[in-house]
Amino acid sequence: MIELEGVEKAFGDNRVLRGVDLNVPRGSSVVVIGASGTGKSVLLKCVLGLVEPDAGRITVDGIDVNEGDRDAFLARFGMLFQGAALFDSLPVWQNVAFRLLRGAQKRPRTEAREIAVEKLRRVGLSPDVADKFPAELSGGMQKRVGLARAIAAEPEIIFFDEPTTGLDPIMAGVINDLIREIVTEMGATAVAITHDMGSVREIADTVAMLHDGVIKWTGPVGTLDASGDPYVDQFIHGRTEGPIAALR
Repeated sequence: MIELEGVEKAFGDNRVLRGVDLNVPRGSSVVVIGASGTGKSVLLKCVLGLVEPDAGRITVDGIDVNEGDRDAFLARFGMLFQGAALFDSLPVWQNVAFRLLRGAQKRPRTEAREIAVEKLRRVGLSPDVADKFPAELSGGMQKRVGLARAIAAEPEIIFFDEPTTGLDPIMAGVINDLIREIVTEMGATAVAITHDMGSVREIADTVAMLHDGVIKWTGPVGTLDASGDPYVDQFIHGRTEGPIAALR
C-alpha cells in the first residue's frame, strides 16, 4: 500500500533520512520505532507530501505521492496527532466532523453531526460529550476525540503519531485496544510512530527500527525480542549501553 525507496531528507547540514526503504502491506499495521530525533515524524510528513524528500520515491497504492489530485490523495488518510491537536474553539462534534463539514467530502450539517456522534460512541464516548469543548475533557478523552476524528471519513490509511504520549498506563492500554479494534474492523492500513513499547506490542503486525536515517531492522512483532539486532535489542530494553549513543 505504501512503499518508500531510498528516501532522503536533510535540513541544512542535518541529514535526517539517509535512504529509507520501507514497505507497508495493504491492511497491515506497521509501527516505526526509534529514539527521539531520528526522523520518524519527518518520514510520515514525506508520505503525506507535507515535506518533499531530497531523493528517493514514495508511492501509495502504486502511485507517486506527488502525482494526481492532491485533495483526493489526502482524503485517503486519517491522522491521530500527538497530543490530539483538537481545535479549542470548536465543540467536540465539529472537531470530529471537521473534514465532513468542508471540502470534497462535505456533508449536510445534520448528517455530519450524526456521523460524529456515532464515531464518538465507537471510541467509548457518550453523545453528551459532542457539545462540550476540548478544554472540558481529560487528556484521555481528548485522545479518544482525536481518534474519532481520524476515522470519521472512513479513511483507507491511518497514521498514529505517538498515540499514547501523556496518558497514564491504564488509559494508554484503552487507546491501544481501540486502535487495534478499529483498524481491524475498518480493514485499514495503519502506520504508527511511538516510543511506547506497550503500544508497539499491542498494535503492530510489523515493526521497523529507524536509526541514523535508515531502517536498521524490520520484522513481525512476534520476533521483536529475538531480533538479533543490537539496535533493536538496546532500544526495546531501554539500555544505556549499546550502539545507540545515550545522552549524558
